[in-house]
Amino acid sequence: MTANAARGPVDATQVPRFAGPATFARLPRLDEVDRADVAVLGVPFDSGVSYRPGARFGPAHVRASSKLLRGYNPVQDVEPFAVQQVADAGDLACNPFDIDEAVRQIELGARATLETSGKLLTIGGDHTIALPLLRVMQEVHGPIAVVHFDAHLDTWDTYFGAPVTHGTPFRRASEEGLIDRTGSMHVGIRGPLYAPSDLADDQVLGFQVVGSHDMDDLGWRGVVERIRARVGARPTYVSLDIDVLDPAFAPGTGTPEAGGLTSRELLNILRSFSGLNLVGADIVEVSPAYDHAEITGIAASHAAYELISAMAPDAMAPEATAPAAAAADD
Repeated sequence: MTANAARGPVDATQVPRFAGPATFARLPRLDEVDRADVAVLGVPFDSGVSYRPGARFGPAHVRASSKLLRGYNPVQDVEPFAVQQVADAGDLACNPFDIDEAVRQIELGARATLETSGKLLTIGGDHTIALPLLRVMQEVHGPIAVVHFDAHLDTWDTYFGAPVTHGTPFRRASEEGLIDRTGSMHVGIRGPLYAPSDLADDQVLGFQVVGSHDMDDLGWRGVVERIRARVGARPTYVSLDIDVLDPAFAPGTGTPEAGGLTSRELLNILRSFSGLNLVGADIVEVSPAYDHAEITGIAASHAAYELISAMAPDAMAPEATAPAAAAADD
C-alpha cells in the first residue's frame, strides 16, 4: 500500500455512472497521483492480427465497460482500490504501420510507466503486445512464469514471413529467454491446429497445456491446482486473450473459437492468483466492432478487476475463498 491513503474511483453516489472521467473504473489518472501500486495502461495496437481487426479500440471499450465496478470485492474480501493505489496511465501511441517500431514504442512506454508504478495491468490491443511487455518484465524480475489464457497457442513461428504477430509472441519470448520454461502454461486452448507438430513445438518452448475440454473433468478448482503446481513461487505474469471465453461470453474478438470457458469459470480461476507472486498482466484481443451490449467489454473489465484485486496485499488466499467460490460454481 502507498504511504498515503489511496485515491479511489469517483463516488457513484455523487457522480452518476454514465458521467465522470473516462478512466478505468473512473480511477484517477497516473499524473494525478504521486505513485501507483498498479497502473492500468492502454495499448491500442492491432496491426499484428491475422483475421478480424479492431482490437485497437479495445482499451477505450474496456474502460467504458468498467464504469459499474465497485470498491469492495466480496469473494477476495479486499478493497482493491483502497489498499493500493491504482491509477489509469492512459494509452501508448503506437505506429499502426510498422510492427517493429510499435514494439519498440510499447517497450519504452511500459518501461517509463514502471518508473512511477509498481505493477502493470495492460489492456490491448492484439496479442503482439505481450512480447514487448514480457521483455520489460524480464528486465525487472528475470525469466517469468507465464500463465497464458487463450483459445490459441500463440507459439507459431511466422505469418507470411513476419516473425512478430499476434500468433507468435510466446515463441519469440521463449527463444529470447524471457519466460521460465519450467513454470509456464496455457489455459483454455481449443480448436483445430495446423499439425501435431504445433503441440510438440509448444512443449519444447516450455509450456504445459490445459485445454478447454479439460474443464469438464477438472473443473475450475482442478485447473487452479495445476496452475499452482506449475508456477509455484516464481514471478508470474498473466496474459489473457479474451477469446479464451466462449463466443457466447465474448463475441467481440478477432479469432473466436467455439467451446470456450464461461465467464464464471475464468473469474474463479483469476481469483486464485491472490496466492501467487503476480507481477503483471495483460488483457488483449477485445474488438468492440464485433461486440454487442458490451458483453465482451464487461467480461474483460471484470477480469481486470479480479487481477487488480489479486495484486492487492490483503486479498484472501485461494483456500480461504473456497467456500465463497463454491457458491458460484456450477
